[in-house]
Amino acid sequence: MTTFLISIIVLALLFDYINGFHDAANSIATVVSTKVLTPFQAVLWAALFNSVAFFIFKDHGVADTVAKTVKPTMIDPVGTDPANAKMMVVIFAGLIAAIAWNLLTWWLGIPSSSSHTLIGGFAGAAIAAGGFGAVNSSVIIKTASFIFIAPLIGMLMAFIMSRK
Repeated sequence: MTTFLISIIVLALLFDYINGFHDAANSIATVVSTKVLTPFQAVLWAALFNSVAFFIFKDHGVADTVAKTVKPTMIDPVGTDPANAKMMVVIFAGLIAAIAWNLLTWWLGIPSSSSHTLIGGFAGAAIAAGGFGAVNSSVIIKTASFIFIAPLIGMLMAFIMSRK
């Protein structure tokens, strides 16, 4: 069981590493390609603000949302699994799915959200392990709705700001 837990931790760190280079194009490539910053300056800039953000935003809303995606009581409803092995398998499978999707979208140049990918990976693994009841549907609906609402809000704000 300890080896499996270590494997999950290694996978989580691998996901975080992949998330870094998956999202690097969004934060670094633009300022480098426009010659606003050198590559070295852009990497330092991104590292600084990613580190500072951890201390500024204390609510950790994304982590909280990801943590509430799966209902652990639905994976092991009677609590007979003291080591919580079933939940660890769900986490393992969710991480594998998220890593695979991030690598595929990165390789194909398809823009995607790593956070949404992680939520989808955990949700899919939970559904496979415990059925649709194992997923906190309010979290999924809220997350999925903002995939559509956010661009509309951006479009509305751009329209308002560009009017003379």
